Amino acid sequence: MTLLARHIETAANGRPHSFAAHVCASPQNPFAVRQLARTELLAQGIEADAVDSAQLVLSELVGNSVRAYGDYVPLVVEVYVTAYGVAVNVHDPDPGALPRRRSTPLDSAEAEAGRGLGLVDLLAPGWHVRRSAIGKQVRCRVPAESGWN
Repeated sequence: MTLLARHIETAANGRPHSFAAHVCASPQNPFAVRQLARTELLAQGIEADAVDSAQLVLSELVGNSVRAYGDYVPLVVEVYVTAYGVAVNVHDPDPGALPRRRSTPLDSAEAEAGRGLGLVDLLAPGWHVRRSAIGKQVRCRVPAESGWN
C-alpha cells in the first residue's frame, strides 16, 4: 500500500469488523484506501456487489475532498460493518464546506462532472453530513448482508 501518511486501526472506535485509515489525500491514495476496504469487507463476508458499492461511495467522498481542498489534505476514512450494511465515513478538516447535490442527471451525456453525489444517493440513500472533532464527517450506509451476523 502506498499511503503517504498512514495509520490504520483494525477496530474503528472500538467497533469490531472495521478499520480507520488516517491518510493524506493524494492522487494515489484513493486507490489504496479502496483496496483496503475491499480486502477488509470481503474478509468480513460482505457480498462482492455491496463491496463494489462501498468502494464507489468511498471513492466519491475522498475524491470530493481532494477536489475541494487539494492534494495532501488530511482525511480520516472509517469503514465498518453493521447489522444494516457497510458504514463509510470520511472526515475532512473543513466544517464549513458542505457537499452539494447537483441537479445533473446520472444519465446525462452532456455532464462532465456533478454525478458523484447522485451515485452516493443511489448506493447509500440517506447519507448526511455532521460536524466532527476533525472538521466534518460525511456518513453513509451501503445496504449489505454480512456473513458474520
